[in-house]
Amino acid sequence: MNLHPDYLLNQIQGPADVKKLSVDQLHQVADEIRHLVVEKDAAIGGHLGPNLGIVETTLAFHYVFDSPHDKIVWDISHQSYPHKMLTGRAYGFLDNERYHDVTPYSNQDESPHDYYRVGHTSTSIALAVGMAKARDLTKQSGNIVAVIGDGSLSGGMALEGLNNAGKYDGNLIIIFNDNQMSIDDVNGGMFDQLTALRESNGEAPNNLFKAMGLDYKYIADGNDVETMIHALEDVKGIAHPIVLHVNTVKGLGYAPALADEEAWHWHSPFKIEDGSDVAPASDAENYDQIIKDELGRQIEAGQPLMVITAAVPGVFGLGEIKAKYPAHYDDVDIAEQYSVTYATGLAENGARPVLFQNSTFFQRAYDQVIHDMALNRYPVVTIVKNGRISDDSSTHQSDFDLAMLSNVPNIEYLAPTNAEELVAMLQWALTQTEKPVIIREPAGEVTHGPISATAFNQIKAQVVHQGKEVAIIGLGDFFALGQAAAAELAKDGIDATLINPVSASTLDEATLGQLVNDHQVVVTLENASMSGGFGEHVDRFFAPTKVRVLNFGAAKEFNDVVPLAELYDRYHLTPTQIATDVKAVLKNL
Repeated sequence: MNLHPDYLLNQIQGPADVKKLSVDQLHQVADEIRHLVVEKDAAIGGHLGPNLGIVETTLAFHYVFDSPHDKIVWDISHQSYPHKMLTGRAYGFLDNERYHDVTPYSNQDESPHDYYRVGHTSTSIALAVGMAKARDLTKQSGNIVAVIGDGSLSGGMALEGLNNAGKYDGNLIIIFNDNQMSIDDVNGGMFDQLTALRESNGEAPNNLFKAMGLDYKYIADGNDVETMIHALEDVKGIAHPIVLHVNTVKGLGYAPALADEEAWHWHSPFKIEDGSDVAPASDAENYDQIIKDELGRQIEAGQPLMVITAAVPGVFGLGEIKAKYPAHYDDVDIAEQYSVTYATGLAENGARPVLFQNSTFFQRAYDQVIHDMALNRYPVVTIVKNGRISDDSSTHQSDFDLAMLSNVPNIEYLAPTNAEELVAMLQWALTQTEKPVIIREPAGEVTHGPISATAFNQIKAQVVHQGKEVAIIGLGDFFALGQAAAAELAKDGIDATLINPVSASTLDEATLGQLVNDHQVVVTLENASMSGGFGEHVDRFFAPTKVRVLNFGAAKEFNDVVPLAELYDRYHLTPTQIATDVKAVLKNL
């Protein structure tokens, strides 16, 4: 239902309606936008701080420019909620029954005012330069505007984009939304220069943008809509690239977001009146804490550890390490590529780097993983979190890491099934010196069980239960799914062998070979995309034999905010479905 039928936003079907508003009405719409951002995020979760800070800039853009003839590219696009409300999608914020009808990131299939599915950082300038070049080549007209900021300027692609924008000679407007924050606090020497620019009203001699050959203008109050209108009117139709350095306040309009900008970058559902979580934090043990406890023991034992994150400390709760062991902690800001190569340098010179990577962001560093880390065989330890089939946006799909990383030579990609295995793997990884080791943190609640091995130099799969006819190989956190599927088969008298493979990258061929004589079907389960993944490795091993292999995991596709239950049903990832599929194969053998 429409929660606010009296809002002016109900009358805005597109940018043309924004242009009809008076200044007073623009202020009212700004208030409405902020209220709706808070209201929707309180109900279903979402990016809060970035969207509250960009409201006036967005209103001014649509008041001055003529979208979609004039094109705006949102870096990361997690600050595009106000843009969506002003381009015919306010229903996705006004109507609580349609909250999920509008995706959380820009989406060209959703609106002609969007141009890309973007959820990762630092790409807007390169995209905008390409669009500007295409406009010139095809004799089109219109302004091209890139909006970057909220930490995204620290990524290498942003600097590459600035460098190439500096040699371009046509219309290109870069709005740098400087809210003095990233996901976490900003880190790095660049940000000292940006502080100097703000404090000098843009007059400080060290100017990154001018150094790149770009025109430059500073706007001190990016949260004043009239100021932003005048600033954008001044550059509309400009015949050369220019950077508008806009000072804004992240989280403006909601007190809890102003008090703790990191916590409110993105937030799970909360109570509007005080910002408290709808679902209070659990005091149950979790894998993050288990990892941190072990790292603390290693540091206190004298290990030269360096814990590294690329601007996502909150994902792993690394504030605890930062506070207790500051000399052993480094947040390199939004720079996954740098984090991997930096870690390789640490490892080469005797330190023990431990990288914390969110699965969906780790793909940004793939070349560095292959060329710098794996090729040189340095013992970098990486913890990958959220590697799983998920109901997130397609821009944050996190089920590609197994196929991406397990096929790189020299890397051991370990998949623990329980807390004890996780600690044993981490302890081994921090002492061995032969290769990079990646450990996939299990998803879900902590489970306990036996350790598969005391050392992992030689991968040995664990046969947890010896049966016959059917063997189920459950990788990592899908081992539990294998147990449940085996229980379903047992109802029909089928005694399935149950195996924990330990590694996603190294097959224990001796153990697999023992299955050939008394097993007809081998089942693989992986919480990941199957294409190029673990199951295909097993399938290839059994190809010369008579053993049938059934692979279960995610299909090779992008999914955009699809409920997890729906995905599991689609992929036959319930114990009953797995058992039914196995029995159908057995019947036809």
